[in-house]
Amino acid sequence: MNLTLSHTFLQVHDQEEALAFYRDVLGLKVRADMPFEGFRWLSVGPADQPEIEIILEAVGMGRPADQETLSALLAKGSLSGVIFLTDDLDATFEKIRAAGAEVLQEPIDQPYGVRDCAFRDPSGNMLRFSQRLNA
Repeated sequence: MNLTLSHTFLQVHDQEEALAFYRDVLGLKVRADMPFEGFRWLSVGPADQPEIEIILEAVGMGRPADQETLSALLAKGSLSGVIFLTDDLDATFEKIRAAGAEVLQEPIDQPYGVRDCAFRDPSGNMLRFSQRLNA
């Protein structure tokens, strides 16, 4: 059996604001942007990984009973985030910081073989950026 990742979901407060961040700051490509069952199906992904879609999901999309709870968790930064690999962590860090993203962790070398940093996206999701260290 061969499994590959195709989609992952990030809850966002404002899809337009999220789109501007993920497309214009991070440089991800828009994969889909269309109406979907009364909502907006909006996804982005890395140009070099066309098989991967990150759905920028409006809080509670398809789960109205959970919307208030999810909004509260997102506001606290308590929902899942994603980790991106980069070939130049320090340049990536400076670009994202210059765009005004909230810095959670400055670049540091980790004992598990990466140099990484962390930010919050406009909705509060944690995003980590890693560069593998030479072994």
